Amino acid sequence: MRISELVQKAHENAKNKGWWDEDRSFGELIALIHSEASESLEDYRKGHSPTEVWYQHGKPCGIPTELADICIRVFDICGRYGIDLEKAIIEKMEYNETRPYKHGGKVI
Repeated sequence: MRISELVQKAHENAKNKGWWDEDRSFGELIALIHSEASESLEDYRKGHSPTEVWYQHGKPCGIPTELADICIRVFDICGRYGIDLEKAIIEKMEYNETRPYKHGGKVI
């Protein structure tokens, strides 16, 4: 499945589940991405492996699932705003190939 198809599918599902009955602010949408990333970090802090998946009542849980949730939320946003995510990813990856080794030199 192409990225554009995933965008369409994620956005359609969100609309069908009522998440777009009222428009949401861009800030709220970005905060929801943050929340998925935080859930991933919390799983890691609890000692779960980055590859570990478990199930609670049939629902997949774990870092891979939270990372998938991040992607799904990004796809939904792109569907809402008509962003060609596949094009943006390709363009950014091509640009990143031109950057110097450890560009920026930032450290945590």
